[in-house]
Amino acid sequence: MESQTLTQKLLSLFYTPARCLQGVTTVKRAPTEELKDIFDKYASISKGPEKLMTSTDFIRGFLGLFPDANYDPNSVALLGGIIDSSKDGLISFPEFQAFEGLLCLPDALYLTAFQLFDTNGSGLVSFENFENVMKQTTLHQRIPFDMDGEFVRLYFGKEKSRQISYSEFSQFLHDFHEEYAKVAFKKYDPEGTGFISALDFNDIILSVKSHLLTPDVKSNLIALTRGGSSPGSKVSYAYFVAFTSLLNNMELIKKLYLQATSNKFNIEVTREEMLQVSQTMSQVTPLELEILFLLVDLHKQSGRITYADLQAIAPDQYMKKINQRLAAAKSAVPVDRSVASQIFESAYRFTLGAVAGAVGATAVYPIDLVKTRMQNQRSGSFVGELMYRNSMDCCKKVIRHEGFFGLYRGLVPQLMGVAPEKAIKLTTNDLVRDKFTTKGQIPLYGEVIAGACAGGSQVVFTNPLEIVKIRLQVAGEIASASKVGAVSVVKELGFLGLYKGARACALRDIPFSAIYFPAYAHTKAAMADENGYNSPLSLLVSGAIAGIPAASLVTPADVIKTRLQVVARKGQTTYTGVIDAARKIWAEEGGRAFWKGAGARVLRSSPQFGVTLVTYELLQRFFDVDFGGNRPTGSHVDKVEPPAVQKVPADHIGGYQLALPIFAGMESKFGLFLPKFRAGSIVMPTSPSP
Repeated sequence: MESQTLTQKLLSLFYTPARCLQGVTTVKRAPTEELKDIFDKYASISKGPEKLMTSTDFIRGFLGLFPDANYDPNSVALLGGIIDSSKDGLISFPEFQAFEGLLCLPDALYLTAFQLFDTNGSGLVSFENFENVMKQTTLHQRIPFDMDGEFVRLYFGKEKSRQISYSEFSQFLHDFHEEYAKVAFKKYDPEGTGFISALDFNDIILSVKSHLLTPDVKSNLIALTRGGSSPGSKVSYAYFVAFTSLLNNMELIKKLYLQATSNKFNIEVTREEMLQVSQTMSQVTPLELEILFLLVDLHKQSGRITYADLQAIAPDQYMKKINQRLAAAKSAVPVDRSVASQIFESAYRFTLGAVAGAVGATAVYPIDLVKTRMQNQRSGSFVGELMYRNSMDCCKKVIRHEGFFGLYRGLVPQLMGVAPEKAIKLTTNDLVRDKFTTKGQIPLYGEVIAGACAGGSQVVFTNPLEIVKIRLQVAGEIASASKVGAVSVVKELGFLGLYKGARACALRDIPFSAIYFPAYAHTKAAMADENGYNSPLSLLVSGAIAGIPAASLVTPADVIKTRLQVVARKGQTTYTGVIDAARKIWAEEGGRAFWKGAGARVLRSSPQFGVTLVTYELLQRFFDVDFGGNRPTGSHVDKVEPPAVQKVPADHIGGYQLALPIFAGMESKFGLFLPKFRAGSIVMPTSPSP
């Protein structure tokens, strides 16, 4: 019997691993001891050594629903019956634990609704079960459903004596709410004219589909009726059906929009373009699209829509809340990943970081060359040494004397070194951030440490790269000098010489990254749209803005590093180390010398890291590979809010992290609203339902 199968399915959840909704992630079952402690914390009944929960303990205590003192006890009892599989009015620990597993099943929403109607625990729903529960909903109390109608008889039989199984009930529940809208229309059109007034339309939609309406749409329902905004307007049955169908299919409409724009979110689309796409991949009708554009025209009259417009007229649905909670659960529960998976993830990040670094370095290399020559320019040593008045003068003279490609002198060794340099920097930052991230959040000190580690790790690549690059960049300043190549510079320096100035390099790179990466993360979050999505432009601007303080504040260390690594010409001061260089520069040239090239450095580093980071994140979006680690935030439209914003109760662990979204889903998907207050109460709730 199917009833036995369902019962076994629910009870066996305690022993089998549960995969959560839509394959987004796997939420581990909470350890028995930890879950038992939570159960005992809320259980108020003792029977010998055993503790038991009441419906009030579970719904009001554990879940935090119906918080007001004048709550409706019948509603609480009905919802508590979902967990009480024995239907004895009390919830045992095995029932509590079995329900945790149910929440992790792909069809958790339908199963939970089925448990609500299966009031006698038989594994089947009779007409009496269905009628008793429906009559307690606020919808039925406002617009009674015809329990003797053809729709009910088709499912429960002519005599309404048939009991339906879970799979049949899921289809029944899916169709029932649409049937409810038809019943309501017939009630307001008793003579069968096929029309109702705009005021009746407003009343039906607010009663039957209120959970699918944003506040703005609710206040403008009459204005949306065909024929104008006057209360005397008439609404046809076709328009009514199209409107309700549109409300049900807003997620499909969003997919149509993305199909029409090739997954871009800011392109304006016309009704004709949406209609063309709808004919190829859905059953959305021209009338539904006409109503859609009427909805959007409440805010603007451009005749075009964007993704943000669709978000504005569609309320947050239960699946968005569930996905948010899943993401929180994924970050809260450590994922057991194999060593091979972690190695492949590091290789993946390293490869993308190398490509991104090369793109960023090439984009700003001319600025870097100008910056280097300005920093190497000495003042106060001997007359006639100043070659450049400022950065612009330097750029003009390089092009005049060395040609346009003189601005790219030393680029080849730069690219050879920048790939591992930026790759190890980005990879290290990501890996260390992962270690400090718990429950989707990372403390500021963790961000700073991750950035510092990234800066320190790159020095092994940065120093040899930059000493070769700098000597090539300044070689063009001497017209009579023989041509200098990267190979000859490496031979001249030797292995140890390649690390000359490494201390200064570390003094520059470690604080730079410690400032840059936290600044980038917070600027990026601030520039995300209302859905938490970062466009490529917002990523580029975030990277550039974060580079301004990071690049400017470490300029003194960069000046010292440059002086140590460049070959001093005849008559120029030589330096033996970081402290010696700092002392001599201060004595000979003053404090302003430490900030030489600061402008050029900001102009180079700021856009370079902007280009590098936007390339790195876009590559991760394009080559989307899930190794089980943390993904870049802002990559998807649905914003994953941190647990602190979601206010996830501390005791909601394992599968129970999905409890509140599932209970909210029974309302937002099926409209199964139960009275929150005792009959006749006029006290309003103190807080919104989850």
